Amino acid sequence: MFRSNVETVLEYDVLGPTHFCFNIEAAQRPGQTILRERLAVSSGVLVHRFTDPSSGNRFIRFDAPPGPLMVNYQADVELHQQIVPDDLPEVPLVEVPDDVLHYLSPSRYCESDQLQRVAHLQFGALSPGIARVKAISDWIHESVTYMPGSTTSYTSAQDVFVQRAGVCRDFAHLGISFCRALNIPARLAVGYVWFDEPPQDFHAIFEAWLGGQWVQFDPTGMAPVEQLVRIGTGRDAKDVAFSTIFGGVNMTRKEVRVDEHIHALQQQIEAELVAEDA
Repeated sequence: MFRSNVETVLEYDVLGPTHFCFNIEAAQRPGQTILRERLAVSSGVLVHRFTDPSSGNRFIRFDAPPGPLMVNYQADVELHQQIVPDDLPEVPLVEVPDDVLHYLSPSRYCESDQLQRVAHLQFGALSPGIARVKAISDWIHESVTYMPGSTTSYTSAQDVFVQRAGVCRDFAHLGISFCRALNIPARLAVGYVWFDEPPQDFHAIFEAWLGGQWVQFDPTGMAPVEQLVRIGTGRDAKDVAFSTIFGGVNMTRKEVRVDEHIHALQQQIEAELVAEDA
């Protein structure tokens, strides 16, 4: 068990009547329990909230008039660690569940069809299974430089493969594309996690469908995947943008804070060691 306190503060100068859609709340999903949360939006704004039934992603929507706008979300979240066997196999296509099948197709930022030849040359000879996906993640970590500002909202996995630089979402997009090119369903997950290099921000990893379960991988190596407080899950970044804005605005502040309750994890480890010795 692991616990995190997370917070997002977003401030905008709204230039004209604008519609906002935010995906910044912790998802309601197995293995993740929201103990407490609070959402505050500038007064006078009527907020509509909804949850995508297939992904568990939670959204808030509203119209905002011209002027300053502030959105603040805080939550205490408890995470339950997933046990991942080290011998998980790849799933034959005929056994891929219907709701997982679309994670095999190319998407806006993950051109798995165009990277298919590269994926097979680089990873096709490796034994199928979790070890092959780990090899993909390790290759990205070693071959692509983490470089803030090196990519834009238009950068795709193919672009990242060519320029060999990007940020966390670019690393994840490349991992997803290689997996899909090898007929391994893969998707993007974004959320809150603490890492050493400031400033804190939303973080992206990828998941692969192995042995009948989703397994997390972080090619950046910036943080333990089991400590990610999930916000959203999707085919790529298009599905999990933290904000979608219809109108003219200037962002004046973006602050993400993550405080991890390390002692909770340490207590769990100590309890397990005591149990083993008993």
